[in-house]
Amino acid sequence: MVKLVVVFLLLLHTLMADIVKNDLQYETSPYLKQHETNPVHWMAWKKKAFDLAKKENKPIFLSIGYSTCHWCHVMSEESFTNKHIAQLLNKDFISIKVDREELPQIDSYFQEIYFKTHKRRGGWPLNVFLTPNRTPFFISTYLPPKRESYSEGLDTLLPKIALEFKNDYKSILLDIQKMKNSSTFAVSENKAISVKTLSESLLEEYDSDNGGFGNGKKFPQAAKLSLMMDLASLTKSKTLFNNSYKMLDAMALKGLYDHVGGGFYRYTSEADWEIAHFEKMLYNQAELIPLYARAYDLTRKPLYASVVRETVAMLDKRFLHDNYYFSASDADSKNGEGAFFTFTKKEINDALQKNVYKEELEDSLGFVTEGNFRGRVHLNFYTESRPKGFKAFRDELLKIQSKRQFPFVDKKINTAWNAMMIEALYKASSIDIKYIAKADKHLDKLKTLMFDKGELYHQTLSGLKPTQKGLLEDYSFFIAALIAGYEVDYDNEKLNFAIYLLSQAKAKFYKNGMWYLSDDGMKISDSLTDKYYTSPVSKMLQNIIKLASIKESFKYDKLAEKTLKGIDNKLRVMQSDAPAAATAYLMQHLKVVTVKSNKKNLLKECRDIKKIKYPYVVKRSIEEKRYLGCTLRTCFAIENSIDKLIESIDNSKGRF
Repeated sequence: MVKLVVVFLLLLHTLMADIVKNDLQYETSPYLKQHETNPVHWMAWKKKAFDLAKKENKPIFLSIGYSTCHWCHVMSEESFTNKHIAQLLNKDFISIKVDREELPQIDSYFQEIYFKTHKRRGGWPLNVFLTPNRTPFFISTYLPPKRESYSEGLDTLLPKIALEFKNDYKSILLDIQKMKNSSTFAVSENKAISVKTLSESLLEEYDSDNGGFGNGKKFPQAAKLSLMMDLASLTKSKTLFNNSYKMLDAMALKGLYDHVGGGFYRYTSEADWEIAHFEKMLYNQAELIPLYARAYDLTRKPLYASVVRETVAMLDKRFLHDNYYFSASDADSKNGEGAFFTFTKKEINDALQKNVYKEELEDSLGFVTEGNFRGRVHLNFYTESRPKGFKAFRDELLKIQSKRQFPFVDKKINTAWNAMMIEALYKASSIDIKYIAKADKHLDKLKTLMFDKGELYHQTLSGLKPTQKGLLEDYSFFIAALIAGYEVDYDNEKLNFAIYLLSQAKAKFYKNGMWYLSDDGMKISDSLTDKYYTSPVSKMLQNIIKLASIKESFKYDKLAEKTLKGIDNKLRVMQSDAPAAATAYLMQHLKVVTVKSNKKNLLKECRDIKKIKYPYVVKRSIEEKRYLGCTLRTCFAIENSIDKLIESIDNSKGRF
């Protein structure tokens, strides 16, 4: 017996000896923790790493990703657990891991460099080689361990870069100069910004065959779709309206949507919206919910309301803990990518077997019943609405799915993303008034956790006190949530807190006419591109314009004008490629209309106010029995009924 114990202890010691942890063991980020036992000597983005790079005169290998990123997992398994690749990195580089959700300003900075260098969007993992003083000279997304048709492998690339750094530094300096000379905005055409040019820009990019924007991978692009809906309302264009609804229908009925569990996946791998990349991100849900609520207000199409209710329910089931929302769920599960969300052909047939609408369901599913994803079935509906029998079919699939283990959930509590979701709940209250109380509860919890001694914080894990100071995005989206909350209950405390946070944000991030992503000395100015979610500076600009109207503040109006002036040249070139900034431009130049009346009237007529076709409307409670329509500098309508006021606003056709 003693011998057995000794043998067991020796075996345990041998196993433990192989598990050597690197510096990431001291971090809290779920993504960084995933790499703490890699044989790579990873370090976090901290002074210690940069000092070591300078001391040893080694280039930095920077790898940026996040915990639910499929290709980050692939690169980790192929390369970062590979002892030979690790040996190459440890010998000649200082290796740094960054969680792009923990340090979005760092990610944004290098994504912009990738775009300037390659003239296309980047993604994750993002891999950057830097000099010891942090100047980038080589940048790429996923890199294989060995040469493939599309890329050199790390096994030869790492020694080549190490040798170049030691022996041929001049060529690296040339690479740096090339990157600096690359310009995102080197475009000869410099259009004016207008409803016409923005509409033309969107229509040029719109995929009329499948719905959505572009002809490659399909992302929801919520800010761009929102702009299209605005322009449709401004121009009364049937084409823009039809395009908007076609995209909403495609996303809700095809492969981007989880027809069994609810909610949206991050993107689809092809233009036809059929095969999803199965991550679910909190920010995607939060930015799409208001669009479906808005579309429901305009059309009363039941599908749109169902999508809102199901998406909120999915988040409550999978992401909600103690009234905070977690950040994301993985594409991969026990049996591989998408295994939790897809079904065998037999499982589909069994679920259809007893359904009285079996034939109709099979017709609506098209060829999908034959298997469309690695021999399994990923549901798509080829109809304009859900077919009869859908609910019973879904219930059968839920029974099958209930026996599976849900993928990994990243349990970070991110202030910006939680605030987005709170704003979404306030905006969805026209579908279910209970969402107001729900949003209030989440808002109070988020404020209690993330606001302390006058400071907003960026993120933390459940049970831990936050330590990372807030970024521009946290202030932008928190203020937006407060404004949305004020507009459903007219609670002045929300409005006052929004004004306080704006003053804090201006002091921290606004320097010499430019907004920066953080106040940590990095001086990374925000891009206008709405990458994976709305640009923080564009969101802040929208907030400022709304608060200028609600508070009748010329100070905020001047701040908006100054911010717009600072981004004018970029916006002229980018047009609808910066949709949230373009929306802010239209809000400022076409003017925001404030609907004013007493609180009782505004609450009573909330559904009718949502019927106003003009897209740039805010509400303010005042001591007045009548209904007023006002811009910042004048009130153009005073009516005794809300219907008359709506008529006055819509008949003005944006000429205020």
